Amino acid sequence: MDRIFAPWRIEWVERDADPIDGCPFCVLPEREDAREARVVARSEYNYVLLNNAPYNPGHAMVIPGDHVEDPTDLDDATLLDHAKLKAATLSALRRDLDPDGVNTGQNLGGDAAGGSIDHLHTHVVPRWSGDTNFMPVTGDTKVIVEAIERTYDHLHAGFAADENAVDSGDADAGDAVELDFGV
Repeated sequence: MDRIFAPWRIEWVERDADPIDGCPFCVLPEREDAREARVVARSEYNYVLLNNAPYNPGHAMVIPGDHVEDPTDLDDATLLDHAKLKAATLSALRRDLDPDGVNTGQNLGGDAAGGSIDHLHTHVVPRWSGDTNFMPVTGDTKVIVEAIERTYDHLHAGFAADENAVDSGDADAGDAVELDFGV
């Protein structure tokens, strides 16, 4: 069995049970504490959620507020807002995490496409040269080098600096950044 020492993960192991009744992408944005829910930014029709099991630090998802399964189910305003929030997410990542590249994409079609949640979401994954090294390739182990709480602070600051931010929110108080694209 492969082992990697990660003492900071004890907080996750010892956390109070947090069962989510229903779709997590419908439940999480309704929570009062955006930081605890990992909601880092919101726009009129969509929001940005940090991935709880990130591929890399900064792995975020742009998610419509309404539960839909496919981009063809979005009305024009939501679709445009989704695209603008994805662009703002790219800018926030570049501003505060400075990745060498970024992967974006959607898993449409459930299990067949590698998706486990049928609520539409677009992954935005920062990449750095060399982030795929011997650990995942030969050791079948992915090392995440930054705690999700620190990533939240980075992205929150990146969104707060966006020209479309109308309320920068207080990350420590659990407020997401509010953006307005005029859609």
